[in-house]
Amino acid sequence: MVKKYSLLVVAIALLQYSIAQSPRSTINFNNGWKFLLGNDSTAINPSYNDAKWRSLSLPHDWSIESNFIKDAPATNQGGSLPGGIGWYRKTFLLPPSAKEKNVHIEFDGVYKNSEVWINGKYLGKRPYGYINFSYDLTPYLFFDKQNVIAVKVDNSLQPDSRWYTGSGIYRDVKLVVKSKTAVADWGTVIETTLSKKNKATILILTNLYSTIEGEKRCYIFTKVFDASGKLINTVKRSSKDKVSFYESGLKFYDAIDIVNPKLWSTERPYVYKAITTVVSDGKVMDEYETTFGIRSFHFDSQKGFFLNNKPLKIHGVWMHHDLGAFGAAFNKSAAKRQLQIL
Repeated sequence: MVKKYSLLVVAIALLQYSIAQSPRSTINFNNGWKFLLGNDSTAINPSYNDAKWRSLSLPHDWSIESNFIKDAPATNQGGSLPGGIGWYRKTFLLPPSAKEKNVHIEFDGVYKNSEVWINGKYLGKRPYGYINFSYDLTPYLFFDKQNVIAVKVDNSLQPDSRWYTGSGIYRDVKLVVKSKTAVADWGTVIETTLSKKNKATILILTNLYSTIEGEKRCYIFTKVFDASGKLINTVKRSSKDKVSFYESGLKFYDAIDIVNPKLWSTERPYVYKAITTVVSDGKVMDEYETTFGIRSFHFDSQKGFFLNNKPLKIHGVWMHHDLGAFGAAFNKSAAKRQLQIL
């Protein structure tokens, strides 16, 4: 018990330091979950006793852990494995340094019909199983006691698919802590165009949001770096006057030129990086990183596909996301091995 308590204190201290030192912190939220295969709707209550539930770390696929069943409702197309309903719960503490920030939880993949509660408050439902999504936890969090998140996953309606889907939270979960004025979730869009004069124009759309009421003036600094980390160009944008974009958002459009750009190709996948810094009232509110490549392509009805004005044969394969005996739960080593064999 003493050792477990000491580890908890260290984890909270590290979390507090990370949040205090950076305007945006992305925290791995995969560890320390409890799991129940079955349905118990009272599990949404923070006071629910989950001591007898199984402890595990994500990603997780409960179907692959079961026995193969000849007459499984999923049929052999669904792997001859059961679906069903499962519940996940996690209890966690947040340091006081997170109180003045927004806290979101991001799920990279849950199969399927997931429903999420935080401290007994319903956040929403995501029926589709092959998409990432997030919820804002901020209004319902405690900073002086433990928080409890509960996730219900329902893959009971079978047959469901003509391939093996798996069941559960089969991808990473992250906690994102950021300022109340910041770049929105997946809030940058970058487009590139090439001219014949060995110049690329980079068009950057940045979406800001704020959960602070009232008017404010915001500045956006966007710096573009090459693959070696060398600064290529910088652009600054600002709202000319103080504006209110509480809950409504604010968009900035930037254009940056790159002379003699290094092009992305299959032989040399060269990647640039844009770092967006948000400043309000003289304070850095957020930093957001976006990677991108520069290339051109077109299709010719007679000659096929061209990448950077060079003909390229497109080779592809239909490959599902499950990893054989590992099931749908992502495993980096298994995925790397799979690609190497391919």
